Amino acid sequence: MFKIITAILFSTFSLTAAAQRVSVEEYIEQFKDIAINEMKRSGVPASITLAQGILESENGNSELVKKSNNHFGIKCKSTWSGESVTHDDDATGECFRAYTNADESYRDHSDFLKFNKRYSSLFSLDPVDYAGWARGLKKAGYATNPRYPDLLIKYIQQYDLQQYSLAALNKLPETDITKADEVKNVLPIETI
Repeated sequence: MFKIITAILFSTFSLTAAAQRVSVEEYIEQFKDIAINEMKRSGVPASITLAQGILESENGNSELVKKSNNHFGIKCKSTWSGESVTHDDDATGECFRAYTNADESYRDHSDFLKFNKRYSSLFSLDPVDYAGWARGLKKAGYATNPRYPDLLIKYIQQYDLQQYSLAALNKLPETDITKADEVKNVLPIETI
């Protein structure tokens, strides 16, 4: 009887845990506006910000996000004077920045790139050159994973994240739906 109850509880827990995971699409929907606003404020492409958030935070499901709201895996370094947590990454018990909420994490990510000399060359790139930005982040030492640029590019292409950079630049192409709405508004309304 004990084994049956344990199996039922384990199954229930597993289903609940799986149901609570955030999908990539849900993550994008939740954070796309913040990424767009941060691009307007700082110049960091929204597509890059979202791709990094997806990758670094496991779409908001990582342990680091759960305990610190750190969506970008930014470590403390010597200049950080804010809240922090320890987390195992490249080494055991590394110091990571902690934030009150995701908005703070997104803002700090933009500032971290914008005001850090080692990333300054990125800002001479076209903001829609996501491949250049992805490779530049790796070259500047943002991540140790040799596949980092490829993973960012894959997410940007797979989830059409470039549209959010274009939206921030007011360069989104008109969709057929928008054109159809415009035509509807121009045509005279027939009366019976």
